[in-house]
Amino acid sequence: MDTKFSNLLFQTAFCCMACDGEIDKEEEVPLLISMCEKIPILKGIDFQTEVNLLIDKLNKQGKEFMSDYLNELKNSSLMEEEGIILINYAIQMIKADNIIKYSEIKFFKAIRHRLKISDEKILEKHPDFEPYLEKDIETESFLDIITKQYLDIAELPQFEAITIDASLLEKGNN
Repeated sequence: MDTKFSNLLFQTAFCCMACDGEIDKEEEVPLLISMCEKIPILKGIDFQTEVNLLIDKLNKQGKEFMSDYLNELKNSSLMEEEGIILINYAIQMIKADNIIKYSEIKFFKAIRHRLKISDEKILEKHPDFEPYLEKDIETESFLDIITKQYLDIAELPQFEAITIDASLLEKGNN
């Protein structure tokens, strides 16, 4: 697994954290910090710098940032193992605040269909996610439609920079 994949994994977790228009500093941020500390390919990432660079880009570009991420994901040639890892962390981030919004479901579907991971592989680790795997009507431009649906409903405010303090580090280690 390479640097490109580690960047894509970090960006996926970030986008899943922000896709509902909120960044939960009590649950989502500590999970992302924990990912950077516990996942070997993310070790060494300067969390505060990287997350604030992404926040800045998202604040400047808005929905275009999310669209660019989805296009990057679509154009990546990930191995199945990498796709499964990415899906698992996307789901963990979506579930982190214990609230799953419609915008998160649409965003997850946009990610999932770009990775071509089977329902069975996803349900092995996340059986409770079965309702979110239901197929939408498939057409020639299915990915364009599902992406447009997410972008149409997404409300992305200006996010504040994240500053790591002791309480966030403690939550990330639990």
